[in-house]
Amino acid sequence: MDPYSAEGELVNLHNYFHQAQYAQVIDFDTSALSSSNLLPARVLQLRAKIALSQVDEALSEISSDANKSTPDLKAVQILAQYSKAQHAGKPLDGNASAAEELAKSDGDNVNVQVLCGTVLAGAGMAEEALQVLGKHQGSLDAIALIVQIHLQQNRLDLANKEAQQARKWAQDNLLVNIAESWVGMRQGGEKYQAAYYVFEELAQAPATQSVQSLIGQAVAELHLGRLPEAEAALQQARDLDAENPDLLVNSVVLDTILGKVDEAKAAKEKLAKVHPEYQALADWAKKKEEFEKACERYTPKFDP
Repeated sequence: MDPYSAEGELVNLHNYFHQAQYAQVIDFDTSALSSSNLLPARVLQLRAKIALSQVDEALSEISSDANKSTPDLKAVQILAQYSKAQHAGKPLDGNASAAEELAKSDGDNVNVQVLCGTVLAGAGMAEEALQVLGKHQGSLDAIALIVQIHLQQNRLDLANKEAQQARKWAQDNLLVNIAESWVGMRQGGEKYQAAYYVFEELAQAPATQSVQSLIGQAVAELHLGRLPEAEAALQQARDLDAENPDLLVNSVVLDTILGKVDEAKAAKEKLAKVHPEYQALADWAKKKEEFEKACERYTPKFDP
């Protein structure tokens, strides 16, 4: 039985993780779990620490873990080292190489597939990541990552196909709902409202609320033209974690739309200070450079 299925004993832990309720994942009592599920639970807890930027702590725990030589914890270690290098703005080539090597030797391991796929995708090696992830046997985590990669590649057709295929056998699984919502945000139209319902349900229930679900709700509200509601959702997220990079990015966007120039500038400066490695900053810098080059072509020149 899939431990993450509705009947599996890790379903709550898995849902906590994908609801971005990382503190609940870390604090989850694993003492009553069957022995076969202890390692999958451990992987999720270590991933939660990495998501909360507790990377050094995660690496320390891996080094002293009796299972440190397993492919699962080797994959977590690679992910942690990648996260540390990324945050420090260091080259990611070594992390990507380590991920490729582990994927070659233990490519049938689902944690290797998902975590090494994550590292490869983050290092700009999307096709290599998809090749690793393509070996999965019904892993919703792998499917969700494949959907994300296709969306980053602007292949909405492939992302939608992947999500719809998962829907056929995963039914009303939380991760499938979230993945379909990601796709819906790109499809537009009535899909915005469907995505809103998913994120709003997660964001406004005390048991499932997190920064990420509130941001998802805010983005859906923004697409629906409900700017005050989007602003309110982002404020709720800000109350939980004012330095979350996705919060700061979306604050820049919303404040710009609202004409709040000073607030948008402050959010961008804060993002650059606390998350200088964040991809949005590089994207904005590139777009600014391209815009300035385009402007030069149309700058009128007058004879003296």
